[in-house]
Amino acid sequence: MSGRTVITFGTFDVFHVGHLRIIERAAELGGRLVVGVSADALNISKKGRAPVFSQAERLAIVAALKPVDAVFVEESLEAKRDYLIEHGADVLVMGDDWAGRFDEFSDICEVVYLPRTPAISTTALIEKISGS
Repeated sequence: MSGRTVITFGTFDVFHVGHLRIIERAAELGGRLVVGVSADALNISKKGRAPVFSQAERLAIVAALKPVDAVFVEESLEAKRDYLIEHGADVLVMGDDWAGRFDEFSDICEVVYLPRTPAISTTALIEKISGS
């Protein structure tokens, strides 16, 4: 298990304990953790809004985390298979709200869906901060 490369993806905007927990749990599944941070443009297309923190800021925050060995910009959801191959992923980790969505990659790596940290989300935090 220690020699395996684990990869996960996310926006990691308004970084919170839920983000930290998924990164820590992903890191426990192998010896090397690679994190794809969604590009600003990808986030806008996925969520209909720009991230609060810029792509460069989010990359810097994630790269500074102790369990993270490498980060890269995820430019496209359609390129996920290419990212897995490029980074030599043995395990793909995603939050369980994506359960089943990435099973197609089980031919090249193990796919694991981890439970989200209860009662916390970036969207809820942004709404709370903005008073929405």
